[in-house]
Amino acid sequence: MSASEAAALLGVKLATLYTYVSRGLVRCVPVQGTKENRYARADLERLKVRHDARAGHAAVAAGALRWGEPVIDSAISRVEAKGLAYRGSHSAVELATKGRAFEDVAELLWSGALPKHRDTTWPATRAPFPPSALAALLPQGTPPAKVLATLVSLLGARDAVRFAAPPDQEFVRARGLLRHLAAWVCAARAPERVGPALRERTVADSLAHAWDARSSHAPASLNQALVLCADHELNVSTFAARVTASSGADLYSCVGAAMAALSGAKHGGACDRVEALLTEVGRPERAKEVVDTYVLRGESVPGFGHRLYPQGDPRTPPLILAARELRPDARAVRVGAALVDVMRDAGHPAPSMEVGLVMLAEALGLPKGAAATVFAVGRSAGWVAHVLEQREQGHLLRPRARYVGPSSPGTD
Repeated sequence: MSASEAAALLGVKLATLYTYVSRGLVRCVPVQGTKENRYARADLERLKVRHDARAGHAAVAAGALRWGEPVIDSAISRVEAKGLAYRGSHSAVELATKGRAFEDVAELLWSGALPKHRDTTWPATRAPFPPSALAALLPQGTPPAKVLATLVSLLGARDAVRFAAPPDQEFVRARGLLRHLAAWVCAARAPERVGPALRERTVADSLAHAWDARSSHAPASLNQALVLCADHELNVSTFAARVTASSGADLYSCVGAAMAALSGAKHGGACDRVEALLTEVGRPERAKEVVDTYVLRGESVPGFGHRLYPQGDPRTPPLILAARELRPDARAVRVGAALVDVMRDAGHPAPSMEVGLVMLAEALGLPKGAAATVFAVGRSAGWVAHVLEQREQGHLLRPRARYVGPSSPGTD
């Protein structure tokens, strides 16, 4: 935002805005070729929430739903500027980089305890209907994330006891669901791979087989990405899952609601925006030109900056490193690396996890839309954990609306 826009948002004078900058409360970056600066909207909105909190309970409640303080107690994950921890004490980055299996991390999120023995395996499952039948229903070129959203509804419809929800039964149901999500990502393009993918040993192996990933490092790289994506407290999709769970809906409906929320361009769909950005840049040499164009238009560069990590998302570097080690010559890897360098050198925000996911998907030779799908499969573990936790808490999530419409007829 420009200085005048930033001051107007906060309701302060320009001198006060500059004071906030000097105190490190608001980041600003120069607009090359001019004497102007742009101010980080995320910092401004966070500061505005703090100011509004002084206005009373209604302002606090309204601000809380707009990137404010957490509104639900949860013991599943903790997000701090220094990083993300699962169940309070297990660093997500350490779990991922030390090769802990995605299945281990899912069990940790669901039960609160990391399995004592590494490399938990879940029973293989079978397709409840021919994969070709689902492929016949889908338009040609359906993105894999859309395939999974359709699959979840069909699986729920075929589960006659889906409302039987003792925790032990739901764990079994959840394990099977995640195995299906990984194996069916190819259903629209290559339905014949679904069956063999379901018989693979792990979720990461299933993804690699379904997408016919050529690299022998694909399962390990995908496992790392799944672990990093597994949970991130009350993001939009997780909140949707919890709201749905609070109504008494079954597990499939809760995951389906989360997937619907994830599809938005401001959430999981951000991976698709990053893919489009890398295509727009085309060559590493154009990275600076494209970034400057975005800044001059007053637009944020897709995939850069995370409101919860002012100093950079710690989940991103391992993904970028893995991509550069796998295929440093891949187009999206080279373009992505150039964008990261240009943004850093100009003082712009650091890359978000979506940039790392897109670069990794390209390095593995995965199809378009794969990055968003890896995000969805990994985050499904967190959705299940939050559904279970919400059921334990037992209350209905029902915010109030503060009416701001026109007055009633006949009144002044």
